[in-house]
Amino acid sequence: MISSKNRSYKRATLYVLITALILSIAGINKAQAIQAKKGDTVSTSDVQFTDIPTAADSIAARKKAAQEKEVAKTIQEVSKITNDVAKNHSGVTIVVKMPEVPKSLWQIFIEGLLGGFTALLLPCIYPLLPLTVSFFTNQSGTRAGGIVKSAIYGLSIIVIYVTLGLIITISFGSDALNALSTNGIFNIFFFLLLVVFGISFLGAFEIVLPSSLANKLDENSDRGGMIGIFFMASTLVVVSFSCTGPIIGTLLVDAASKGERLGPAMGMFGFALALAIPFTIFALFPSALKSLPKSGGWLNSVKVVLGFLELAFALKFLSNVDLAYHWNWFDREIFLSLWIALGLLLGLYLIGKIKFSHDSEIPHLSVPRFFVSVVVFAFVIYMIPGLWGAPLKSISAFLPPPATQDFDLSKTPDGSGAVAAPVQQSSIKERKYANNYLRIKTRGLDAWYDYDQALQVSKELHKPIIIDFTGFNCVNCRKMETNVWSDPVVFKHLRDDFVLLQLVVDDKAELPDNEKFISTYSGKKITTLGGKWSDVEASRFNSNSQPLYVMLDSDGNLLKNKDGQDIQPSPADYNIASYTKFLDSGIAAYKK
Repeated sequence: MISSKNRSYKRATLYVLITALILSIAGINKAQAIQAKKGDTVSTSDVQFTDIPTAADSIAARKKAAQEKEVAKTIQEVSKITNDVAKNHSGVTIVVKMPEVPKSLWQIFIEGLLGGFTALLLPCIYPLLPLTVSFFTNQSGTRAGGIVKSAIYGLSIIVIYVTLGLIITISFGSDALNALSTNGIFNIFFFLLLVVFGISFLGAFEIVLPSSLANKLDENSDRGGMIGIFFMASTLVVVSFSCTGPIIGTLLVDAASKGERLGPAMGMFGFALALAIPFTIFALFPSALKSLPKSGGWLNSVKVVLGFLELAFALKFLSNVDLAYHWNWFDREIFLSLWIALGLLLGLYLIGKIKFSHDSEIPHLSVPRFFVSVVVFAFVIYMIPGLWGAPLKSISAFLPPPATQDFDLSKTPDGSGAVAAPVQQSSIKERKYANNYLRIKTRGLDAWYDYDQALQVSKELHKPIIIDFTGFNCVNCRKMETNVWSDPVVFKHLRDDFVLLQLVVDDKAELPDNEKFISTYSGKKITTLGGKWSDVEASRFNSNSQPLYVMLDSDGNLLKNKDGQDIQPSPADYNIASYTKFLDSGIAAYKK
């Protein structure tokens, strides 16, 4: 038993020495990556904030060194060994933090897949499905030949769309893609783009690529062989662009602004795969084509419904800009009023009371239309109480914050009915930056917005600090505030047991000239308040996602649990019991 433990110690020691050697060779003096972090200073006055436009930019800058990738790999191996040792020997503690991914590639892939299946039901693609499969089957003469050609056709579609996604990634780069979600110019552009797409789907006009391009591709498709099939797929992509353009445009916008570097390519892969699968399946089972619904006016109805959805989604991008740049005119009730109006019009369209160009006559209300219209009208009725302050938890993440509501009849989460939060008495008379965040303030909670002030209040009130790294455009932050913070137990903890410090990472407010600086962390000039807090999150807590909840003592150190280990920051946690346990651990640690 003793020899086994000695071997474990030796293995751990060997890996640590190897890591130290690699670090010294690489010229990287960051021992804190494999050590528990010591207590920080009481104030940040001596700290050089390495501010950046977004946290993702800082982390992306560090990833440019290939040597650090090798170091990270070695650290993971060390952590695996030493964690086993640490379980049996309290004297060994190794902490390794890894950056979080803002949005998973799997999620982007699934969104692309759903978008592709939706595109199949549009009038530019659906009628071509049986025609294309029949063409390959008849031209080949044999079923096997038809299957092979259909498979090549499907693969060609995938190659074309994935190439488009890669072009978007290469053109913008990972830094720019992550910055899109909070950039005012891009958000306005996306808003206008989606409005144009929506109007196009409603039938006002069609977005088409030059006909000469389609004709040229069609000519090349007559070559035969794999090259001819590839050009046939290219012709489909160009001809169907009036239908697929708005869908892939929306998908690329979402993937580029919220995902990883390969997000656009992964989204396009899912989209193309959904288009390619039916061609291969129906080539395998040609008789199944007979079971497909016939083309008709219902295809245009699908297109119109998507047009309404495009217009509804466009409002979210406009809301993002309004919050981040403090325009303060696109309030929650205005957003809801527009959604309610669009929902009513969509419901009337589905039951045949409203018609657009190219719509067919509806002699009677079909069963599918009936059920869809019921869902739409029910959703509209659900949203109406939100005009008077109802939380609307199921869609709260997409709405402007409740604090933007001018007229609100709802009560605070504790049921007291009081609108104002109990003021935390301190010697500080004026809260820095408080006027910037009136529109995202959680009613009933008395938040602070400056790190140094929060430390001072923590000392005076003898309460721990909980940092809420949040954002104006953070969907998950709004969901946490509405669905989790509204729980009476969680709300009481945040109100009574903590000094709540909210640091908004996408605030575009300019820093005073004397506070602007060049970041030693990223090498970029820091000019905005949001960039300052964004870098604090990235440099101190090795994270670039929001929300992130960090509990500190009055000296600015991470609170420690009963085993003496740092209580690690928590990302969004929609399990109320789990989040309450996280808060309880911080309260207990501070009291000890």
